[in-house]
Amino acid sequence: MNPTAAQDTLTLDPADWNDMRRLSHQMVDDMLDFLQTIHEQPVWTQPTTAVKDHFNQPLPRQGQDMQTVYGEFLQYILPFHKGNIHPRFFGWVQTTGNPLGMMADMLASGMTPNTSVGDHAAVYVDGQVVNWCKALMNWPADSSGILVSGASMANLTALLVARQAADQQMRQKGVRATAGELVLYTSAEAHSCVQKAVEVMGLGREALRKVPVDGDYQMDVGHLKTMIADDLARGYQPFCVVGNVGTVNTGSTDPLDAIADLCQAYGLWFHVDGAFGALAKLVPEFQAELRAIERADSLAFDLHKWLSLPYEIGCALIKDKTLHRATFSMTPNYLTTHERGLAAGPDPINQYGIELSRGFKALKAWMCFKTFGLELLAPVPLNIVCYRFNPGGMNTERLNQLNREILMQLHEQGIAAPSYTMLNGQYAIRVCNVNHRTTLPDLDALVAGTIRIGESLL
Repeated sequence: MNPTAAQDTLTLDPADWNDMRRLSHQMVDDMLDFLQTIHEQPVWTQPTTAVKDHFNQPLPRQGQDMQTVYGEFLQYILPFHKGNIHPRFFGWVQTTGNPLGMMADMLASGMTPNTSVGDHAAVYVDGQVVNWCKALMNWPADSSGILVSGASMANLTALLVARQAADQQMRQKGVRATAGELVLYTSAEAHSCVQKAVEVMGLGREALRKVPVDGDYQMDVGHLKTMIADDLARGYQPFCVVGNVGTVNTGSTDPLDAIADLCQAYGLWFHVDGAFGALAKLVPEFQAELRAIERADSLAFDLHKWLSLPYEIGCALIKDKTLHRATFSMTPNYLTTHERGLAAGPDPINQYGIELSRGFKALKAWMCFKTFGLELLAPVPLNIVCYRFNPGGMNTERLNQLNREILMQLHEQGIAAPSYTMLNGQYAIRVCNVNHRTTLPDLDALVAGTIRIGESLL
């Protein structure tokens, strides 16, 4: 903090705005240079012992010069990035970001509005982006939605609404108010955030029914129907089925129409976890397959995957706006909306979710949508390839060990960064490409590196 010349106060603003401007310009130039030359760098560099020790320092009691602090960033942080911005990063399903989105986040941080309440531009931008998300999914204009940190929070938000639909007394009396014990169904291949949501909601892990999958890793709807009937016979209260669009292991999509039919027959909430694959609905070849997304009661998906927006931004869409609001609404006297002034404005966004403090995450989506349209979408949604190096003559255990070692050396040598999974007991190197920087030579380098390391280990 710097004392001002005009008053006996402290401020976090710089003592010299020109110094701040010069450093800020340097930061922008350094990051743009870094992104422009990222393909020349290793995919990943392991943090050294010195780097790790640097972050064991005690709380700073005295301030440092900001140029010195920035120098520490350049020395200890930037060179040891995760690698997801690199064109040969294929691990998990992670964004590569884009330069315009980076600058939009800077603008949003400079404004630093709380987008939950009030009559100011940020809440209208937020609302417009939600409306655009509804249009992307061909959802009704009068449906509801909210921008959140990512699909884990989007799934939790939607499932809380589903739980409210199962018992309107839930907020007043809690889980004990239900006539029977609530149970929810999802694929055995579902993302772990669904189980975490069930636990956080107070239903308990045993309330989650994991439905077996078929040979294509899709939910077995016949088995689902049997499980629902069995639970009803035993006095349980089925209330929701979660279908997947793009499972994290293999990219499989559950038979959404069949699930929707079953939910309609039993009066169950139909939620779609489209964290990874929902935006594939925009690709003409897959619109028919994914049209059943429009039949869902709720949908969760990420904008920081296929759309390459910087972390973090996800979306939850809810068909029933009244029910959505009833699940979260609360208006203490200090948040009462007024007729005029800053306390006016649209229905506060905090009435539709858990968070009261909400950053201006919508700005990067707004700017990138307007600048790029949807041209950054990858052309093929089934973008996960699971493979292994198999020289023959090895049992499953030895092959698993071999491919695990290949994966770690691909990372350590900075060649490429795929991730991994287990499929039917077999260790698979998992390649997921949502990377707008990736070219065919990058994929060739991955294959060549796999073969070279594999052969060197034999």
